[in-house]
Parts: sequence; structure tokens; C-alpha cells
Amino acid sequence: MPVQDGGSKVAETRARVELLPTAVADKGRASSKKTRRRPKKASAAVAAAAAAAATALSPMQRLFDTSREVFSGSAPGFVPPADAVVRLSAILNDLKPHDVGVDTSMPCFKHADSKGPPPVTYLHFYDCSKFSFGIFCLPKSGVIPLHNHPGMTVFSKILFGSMHLKSYDWAKSSPESNDNALENSNGARLAKVNTDAVFDASAETIVLYPENGGNLHCFTALTPCAVLDVMGPPYNRADGRDCAYYDESPYSSSCGGDDQYSWLKEVPTTFEMKGIQMPRKFIVGRG
Repeated sequence: MPVQDGGSKVAETRARVELLPTAVADKGRASSKKTRRRPKKASAAVAAAAAAAATALSPMQRLFDTSREVFSGSAPGFVPPADAVVRLSAILNDLKPHDVGVDTSMPCFKHADSKGPPPVTYLHFYDCSKFSFGIFCLPKSGVIPLHNHPGMTVFSKILFGSMHLKSYDWAKSSPESNDNALENSNGARLAKVNTDAVFDASAETIVLYPENGGNLHCFTALTPCAVLDVMGPPYNRADGRDCAYYDESPYSSSCGGDDQYSWLKEVPTTFEMKGIQMPRKFIVGRG
């Protein structure tokens, strides 16, 4: 913020002082010097405090600080306490695209090549052993295939755009009481639909958990979309928490098809995202 220069006021004060008798003028000059020095010190202190307060209260700083608190005890299978889920969800619900530096004019939301699938870009902001967060950028018709989040709790917030979300949880029992098979002869597992709907930026934060809430999901962008994810603990191939992808096939019971269930089989995938490391607009070492 521009700071007005007080030089003209000081000069005016000095001119008035010089019209006084010598003894009084000398005293006035001494007093004036003290007066001029103090505001400089005070201004510097106030400016530093204001800058610190602005950083501490910035949306990105609040997101980072709250995520670090919520995931302080993160480990595979960790589920944050209910009040912590509410706090982090509230931070995400208030986020606007400009708070995190994204808008629809960015190249990652464009797709000029109609022959191939639109590429998905991941804007990476932060990760550690406890949690990570970043933004998935999908051009119109972009798809993130059906995949899992092993042992993870994930907070997802759509910043702009509209997308179709389909998610599953692994079934704990078969819809037929006389059939307890949760795996078929092809090695596919039975999963129950959690969500099958369209969401946009007006939707509140979606939270999925290690065992429920839609731990397996896929996104299809109906318009250019930006989705911010906070997840903990992050994927870690060395610890056996790599991302797996799945194909769906219909589930049929003795009574016919049941669209609330599907067989999901893990498959190899060629899906890749372009990753971009983003500048941090928050302080990691605070507190």
C-alpha cells in the first residue's frame, strides 16, 4: 500500500521553528528531531505487524495452518475428529479461485487438440508425510479415471466449473442375503455406489474417508473445472499407498441388474497428469 510522504509537513514545521528566537528555536529543533525519529520507529513496527497479520490471515495461510492441525496425527487409516472436519471444510468452502491463483483463462483449462483426450494438470502446493494439497485442473470433457485413496481422508472443493462425480465404497455384504460373495471369478471386487451426481462451485466440500464416503471415485468435467484436494496421508508408493485404477462392470443378481452395485477390477492405466510446482503463498515454518 502506498504510504504518503510526510516530508512536506516536516519542512513546514521546520520553517515555523526558524522564525522563533535562537534559544527557543534550538529547543524546538531538538524537540522536532525527537518527534521525527519516533514516527519512523513506530511506522516500521506497525508496518511489520500489519504485514505479519496479513500473511497470517491470508486464505492460503489459513488453509495450510488448518490442514497441518487437522492432519497432525495423520497415518494410514487416520480419520480426523468431527470438529476438525468441520473446521477444514469451512476453510475450503470459503476459498475463491483468486485466493489460490487460478482462473479459467489459464492454458491448463484449454484443449485445442480434438483428437485426443484433454490433459489434466495438477498444481502442486505442498506435501509432507502427514498431508498434501493441490489443485486438479480439467479442461471441458477432461476425465480423472476411477481410482482409490488407500488409507486416506480427502477433502475436495470445486473452485469453479461443473463436473460429474461417481464414487464407490467397497461393499461389506452382497445385496442378496443368500450370496455373500464379494469377489467374482475374474478377481473383481463388489462395490456400492456412494455418489452419482453433478456438482459445481456452489457445492460444499466433499469429504471421503479410508472406508467410506466414496473412497473410489472418478471425475468428468462438463465445463473447465478446478478442484482443490487436501489429503492425508499422501500417496506413497514405498509405503504401499500407490494409486490404483479400476474398470467397472455391471452387477447382476437373481432379480436382475442392480445399478447401486458394480464389479470393480484393478487395471493397468496409461493415465498421466502434468504436474506444476506452484509458489507458496504461505509460511510453512510458522508457530
